[in-house]
Amino acid sequence: MNSEDLIYTLALQHIPNLGDTTAKKLIRKLGSAENIFKEKKINLLKIDGIGQIRIKELHDTKHLKAAENELKFIEKNSIQTFYFQDEDYPEKLKHCLDGPILLFSRGNIELHKRRIISIVGTRQITPHGVSFCEKLIEDLAILNPVIISGFAYGVDITAQKAAVKNGLQTIGCLAHGLNQIYPKSHKKYMSEIEDNGGFFTDFWSTDTFDRNNFLKRNRIIAGLSEATIVIESAEKGGALVTADIANSYDREVFAVPGRPSDKFSLGCNNLIKAQQAHVLTSVADLAYILNWKVAEEIKPVQKQLFIELEEDEQRLYEFLKLQGKTELDMVALNCNFPTFKTASLLLNMELKGAIRPLPGKLFEVI
Repeated sequence: MNSEDLIYTLALQHIPNLGDTTAKKLIRKLGSAENIFKEKKINLLKIDGIGQIRIKELHDTKHLKAAENELKFIEKNSIQTFYFQDEDYPEKLKHCLDGPILLFSRGNIELHKRRIISIVGTRQITPHGVSFCEKLIEDLAILNPVIISGFAYGVDITAQKAAVKNGLQTIGCLAHGLNQIYPKSHKKYMSEIEDNGGFFTDFWSTDTFDRNNFLKRNRIIAGLSEATIVIESAEKGGALVTADIANSYDREVFAVPGRPSDKFSLGCNNLIKAQQAHVLTSVADLAYILNWKVAEEIKPVQKQLFIELEEDEQRLYEFLKLQGKTELDMVALNCNFPTFKTASLLLNMELKGAIRPLPGKLFEVI
């Protein structure tokens, strides 16, 4: 996108109460943001959802002036822009009606043909939540997903620090422009995040910091990913909003269950109870629901002569050795284990080189 096209698109984004859904509708109807600003009033009135007030705003030169100033900031700070009709715009976000017409980024982000998951939760993460989050991401490393979060206190920063530690790309979605950082105490993590991913936002450098920005930001967290994971959440909270948005996008949602008496398990338990989220107890649950093939991520190796299996793993191994190719659900039924536990055991056995997955959620002994 050249500078002139970007100025008009920025100006369109700057118009209050227009919204990304209506902006996209106008662009698709008239071909470009520039054409919208230059279209005759009589023709604009024929488009549903525009109205006199929005048309008046389109003819106010202050939006173009603001766009010119924002472009100077973008160019001066080497900010990368993603236009919703461009090839490099995040693929999964393209399918969200209210995805931003322009997305701004900084860092080294690479999303092409990547597995992408979002991890969200309370800002008041418990020691158990920290432990679970760190172990989950450590176990995820073999699958090499991109970890999306909001760079906030609690679950967000725990997930992003763990991603960096395990060599995974991670992206922080911000509720403000790229000229500031919140919380300020997380400034010390910025360089390592940018080296291992970066930051996304659809807010300008001139946008006033506002609590409502977080709710708007959450649609990007949910929209970028094929699945959203809620680690811990109270009965109400921003993580539940993100989960709700992810469900509205027809994406998978996972929640970590907890004791009914634990304040920061209530939100997760309620999601599961309302069938708005899958139970997540390990990476195996994620891999099973998303149909991720672990074997594809591991270089072929010769079968070890002696593989050490735990007692429950050995039970599954003997069953598969006797029965041959078998579906996960049938393995669980015949070995008298819950499906989620069976999936976890099979994943561990797969990593040990004892079994391999086949199309149709089948497994067999190597």
